[in-house]
Amino acid sequence: MENQTLSIGMQTMNESGMNGTVSYMPQNTLEVQVVTISLVLLICGVGIAGNIMVVLVVLRTKHMMTPTNCYLVSLAIADLIVLLAAGLPNISEVVASWVYGYVGCLCITYLQYLGINISACSITAFTVERYIAICHSIKAQFICTVSRAKKIIAFVWLFTSMYCVMWFFLVDITEVKFADGVQVNCGYRVSRNLYTPIYFFDFTIFYVIPLVLATVLYGLIARILFMNPLPSNPQDLSRMSSKHQGKAYNSIKLSSKGNKSTVSSRKQVTKMLAVVVILFALLWMPYRTLVVVNSFMDPPYLNVWFLLFCRLCIYLNSAINPIIYNLMSQKFRAAFKNLCKCEQKRTEKAAKYNVPVYYSVMKDSSHESPDHDLTVQEDLNGFPTKKVNFTQKCVNTTTTHSNA
Repeated sequence: MENQTLSIGMQTMNESGMNGTVSYMPQNTLEVQVVTISLVLLICGVGIAGNIMVVLVVLRTKHMMTPTNCYLVSLAIADLIVLLAAGLPNISEVVASWVYGYVGCLCITYLQYLGINISACSITAFTVERYIAICHSIKAQFICTVSRAKKIIAFVWLFTSMYCVMWFFLVDITEVKFADGVQVNCGYRVSRNLYTPIYFFDFTIFYVIPLVLATVLYGLIARILFMNPLPSNPQDLSRMSSKHQGKAYNSIKLSSKGNKSTVSSRKQVTKMLAVVVILFALLWMPYRTLVVVNSFMDPPYLNVWFLLFCRLCIYLNSAINPIIYNLMSQKFRAAFKNLCKCEQKRTEKAAKYNVPVYYSVMKDSSHESPDHDLTVQEDLNGFPTKKVNFTQKCVNTTTTHSNA
């Protein structure tokens, strides 16, 4: 079969139908339809909700706006495109033929590859950002900024959008006539030996290179972050105090605690991002392998269950990242909880402000711990971003009158 498509979300043509040996339109079995619709709806539903939450919590929470989180927002939007352009159309295709027409074939194929390629670029971007932030912390203060991250993201989206324009010229719809109707398919307008180099180029640029780069950089990060721990025992603290005789021991101890907290935060973020990269490699491997193998096989391997497995792995890769953030990041977990409670709090505030409330008791803050109002806000990179100390006591406003 010359015009066979392996694109995700696109129904494969039936070879026997092309040869005209089947008089009735081929249909997927009821088992395939039920399994496909159920799993695709579940994965896409969870993924769409989760990625929307990632975008909202970062854009609406000031302290969540960090360079790393900007790349995660780009990744979340790309994953949303994959789920909407590849996952949901798969539901209609498993029941009937292509129903979106010629324009839908072009646009959906374009959006599929746009989301896929930007996902890989976003993963590469936050991997490089992590490497600079941890292994070159001095330079990171000037390089790893939110404004620079936004510029890089804009460039990635512009470049990838232009690169994917070629898919408008590579796909087309075909019609196969049967005794009981016409089957419409969205596939390639060129032969398989012509689009094979494009697949291999995509495979190299958007899969092999990001994974090789991530392996090298995370190895360097692990050597710096996990093999050079900060001193945590009293003997090391005493050595630090002897080196810095001008500082008080308590100040050194507090500084050590802050450093350990920073390193712990960096480790947590690095582990989370490493898991995202590993899942990207594993979940994309079945589809990428199938494309490579089918490039050398004639006829290609097109088992319906294995094709479904490959597609579900891709959808799962786009849906699972918000779950990873929730499980491995305390900041994202707290932000997700606050987002879910937002509407409830607004309702409670509206009801509360409708009733007049009078306060007759003034709280004396002199009995509270002096550290109670000390807040340290850290961003996702592990750097303290703002330190505010509210130590001002209540001022006695009593006025004394004296008669001369």
